[in-house]
Amino acid sequence: MAHDRLPPEPKNPDAGRTPAPLGPERLGVADAPLSTDELADRIAEIALLRGEFTLRSGRTSRYYLDKYRFTTRPELLAPLGRAFAERIRALGGDTSPPDRLAGAELGGIPLVTAAALATGLPAVFVRNQKKDYGTAKQLEGVLEPGDRVVLLEDVATSGGQAIEACKSLEGEGAIIVAVICTVDRQEGAREAVEAAGYRFESLLTKSDLGIDE
Repeated sequence: MAHDRLPPEPKNPDAGRTPAPLGPERLGVADAPLSTDELADRIAEIALLRGEFTLRSGRTSRYYLDKYRFTTRPELLAPLGRAFAERIRALGGDTSPPDRLAGAELGGIPLVTAAALATGLPAVFVRNQKKDYGTAKQLEGVLEPGDRVVLLEDVATSGGQAIEACKSLEGEGAIIVAVICTVDRQEGAREAVEAAGYRFESLLTKSDLGIDE
């Protein structure tokens, strides 16, 4: 009795090949450099919200910059990382180059990671408070006494979180080279950080984002 035979499985042309890496082109992520104006426009487009908001400082505002809307976007993290790298190189002057970068929980973590990739400098993560398990540390990563550190921030309003993070880093022996934020709301952060004894820089200000209030 004759039996019907199933047709052979078609050969997979990719069989045995190493998969291509998931780079920007394959993922559909634009990696083209952005000018300062273009970066400001993109952040404003994605993260600027209008309404009535209470800020971390307790103050109320008619606008809010939702940092997670731009720190979670790879097409913005890549140019932000390059912008931080350029600003870190521009610190120059009579200062020695930094040994490490630092970012505070939570918004600073993706930013410092992007900047670490762009600069080749290792990163340290600063927790809001020490964890009560495992190593019970407030700082994650390796920090040696005397390391020169640049702290990267997301949106600076009063400067309070940046100052707290700097104090935590200094408590473990770090030397703070500068604080660099992504966006300065121009509401006292610069004055507070500088009054605490730290250099303050920003990639953008609220004026760059077209905010006039």
